[in-house]
Amino acid sequence: MTVRIERDNQVVVITIDREEKLNALDYPTIDALLAQLDLIDSDDSVRAVILTGAGHKAFSAGADIPSLAASIAGGPERALREIVRRGHTLTRRIEEFPKPVIVAVNGLAYGGGCEIVEAAPLAVAAEHATFAKPEITLGFPPPFGGSQRLPRHVGRKRGLEMILTGDPIPAARAAELGLVNTVVPADALLEAGKDLAGRIIRYAPTAVAACLRAVTRGINLPIDEGLAVEAACFAATVPTDGVRTGLRRFLEGRA
Repeated sequence: MTVRIERDNQVVVITIDREEKLNALDYPTIDALLAQLDLIDSDDSVRAVILTGAGHKAFSAGADIPSLAASIAGGPERALREIVRRGHTLTRRIEEFPKPVIVAVNGLAYGGGCEIVEAAPLAVAAEHATFAKPEITLGFPPPFGGSQRLPRHVGRKRGLEMILTGDPIPAARAAELGLVNTVVPADALLEAGKDLAGRIIRYAPTAVAACLRAVTRGINLPIDEGLAVEAACFAATVPTDGVRTGLRRFLEGRA
């Protein structure tokens, strides 16, 4: 298996388990991640996901280039179908997942690994983690959404510096740029992810899903369109038990 699953109450930890390959993403690994996310999406007892890599060297070194070489050699149409569309499907699934996905970056996050971090709504990083966009050294631009998401996260000029040079940045710089939420010692990484998950899942799942949906769908829209998305997400929560419970607790607290 290229993906390992562990459960901690309402939180599922997904580990990319290819330590000998620096947790590089080949086709079976991408497909396994998508399959696990589908299972988690349909399981109401799971409230949050933590995604990490095996070992301490790498979260993911990105696409497993040797395993993708045949697709590239097959020409543009085959490469688009087998590499780009698959990568876009994975990062879009993570980005739009209705439960919080927290990436715990336990080492280098290069290429596709960095693109997963960009797509995830939340991320924590170990102090020794590094981030890079080395696709340019192979002669092509980021294929898993990185040319679009990274500049939206860190700004056009800073994003282009990473994309055009391929130079790595340390975890502390990634936090300054907003690529990760926080940086912690390596031995505290998973606990930091679980703590963040716990601070979220204490609230109603309908509210959490609505917040994720409102931000993800609205962030790149003009403000008026974004406000319309927000209004629709708010309206969808009004008849739920989560709102009734939250209002009751608030009113009882005031009393």
